[in-house]
Amino acid sequence: MKIDATDRKILIELQRDAAQSLDDIAKAVGSSKTPVWNRIRKMKEAGVIGAQTVLLDAEALGFEATFFVLIRTSEHEAEWQNRFLKALRERPEVQEAHRLAGDIDYILKVRVRNARAYDAFYQALISEVKVHNVTALLSMEEIKATVALPL
Repeated sequence: MKIDATDRKILIELQRDAAQSLDDIAKAVGSSKTPVWNRIRKMKEAGVIGAQTVLLDAEALGFEATFFVLIRTSEHEAEWQNRFLKALRERPEVQEAHRLAGDIDYILKVRVRNARAYDAFYQALISEVKVHNVTALLSMEEIKATVALPL
């Protein structure tokens, strides 16, 4: 799907606040409601717009610790990788997981209530899959966090 300037404006508005009314989006992008709705529908059908959700304040809900977990493994077989990926997908503490190029094989963003909760996560993970080395880095302060793309 080709994205034009109006589509980009709509996407910027949706990233800013997906709960705003169609009228507000249309006004912000200089269009009327029906064409904006049609564009949104087409972008959803094309997969440009995915699931809509709400952002929660983790600290307000008691999740005060964010760990970035660096994982090195000596295992690279498909069976190990399948078990590892299954273990990550089943753990709601894992907010992000990336396979990397370089010395580190994987990096995880893990959000938990405290260090004790991280240790429980860590113990459960290493009981399910063998890893060569794990380094956990505690985030002292979140300086910037966004899911918005730079359109």
